[in-house]
Amino acid sequence: MLRNYSNSRTLGDNIKLGTLTAFTAGTINIASLLIFLSFTSNVTGHYAVFAAEISKGNWTQVAVVGAWIFLFFFGSFTANFFVINFNKKSKYFAHAMPLFLEIICLLSVGIYGQFFYQKTMEEAEALVAIMLFATGLQNGLTASISNFLVKTTHLTGTTTDLGILASMFTHKKYRKNPELIARAKLLMSIMLSYVLGAVFSGLVYYSLEFRVFYFISFCLTIVIGYDFYKINLRHFHTNYRYVKIYNKPNFMAYLYEKVHGNSVKRDKRQEKGKLVFDE
Repeated sequence: MLRNYSNSRTLGDNIKLGTLTAFTAGTINIASLLIFLSFTSNVTGHYAVFAAEISKGNWTQVAVVGAWIFLFFFGSFTANFFVINFNKKSKYFAHAMPLFLEIICLLSVGIYGQFFYQKTMEEAEALVAIMLFATGLQNGLTASISNFLVKTTHLTGTTTDLGILASMFTHKKYRKNPELIARAKLLMSIMLSYVLGAVFSGLVYYSLEFRVFYFISFCLTIVIGYDFYKINLRHFHTNYRYVKIYNKPNFMAYLYEKVHGNSVKRDKRQEKGKLVFDE
């Protein structure tokens, strides 16, 4: 999900990334709406509030809403900063770090809300700001690594694109276009996952309350852990491969060897047995 970049990504990569992150975005948005009466997965409405507060001359709220918008922007900036500056050194690190920062933000909101939240306006504004930074990180990351094909924290563009595709599919030649079909599958998976996440959040919030952010963090950990597994336990699945490349032992290879046995030694024994048999 995170290893491949831009045009090297497959439809499967984008669907996996899109569905999981859209589910978390829907969960975050409804949780913030129920707790703080504010949306945090996008800033479209906040721009309207920002303009309204300017017209009223309410400069305190202008500063607050302006800070919210900036933090969403800064989250997207931070995510893409990691992608473009660390991509050559390690694609996995560059793509996983924004999600790791998002997890820290969401855990901090969950822990503070569960143990310290006094329901003051100042606290609510600060927690909303943290969540907007977190969703900015997520949206910036998914857009950056997918060449702007995957945007999961809001559905305005997704709904627009689906409407355009639906009209195109009224012509037979477009219904047979594999690229358009793939695009429609991706957008539908994102939309459905977002709605499912929102419904899930609405159902479980009253029993979990702020602990719902722990579940969201767990979902994002799955995204990070999936590629961690693919890189460390599949690509370097034997001690032989790692030593051949890096000339030093690998902890992951050691774990693999303990679980599956030393394939290198077993292969040598099999080779020796064949030589004796041949004689």
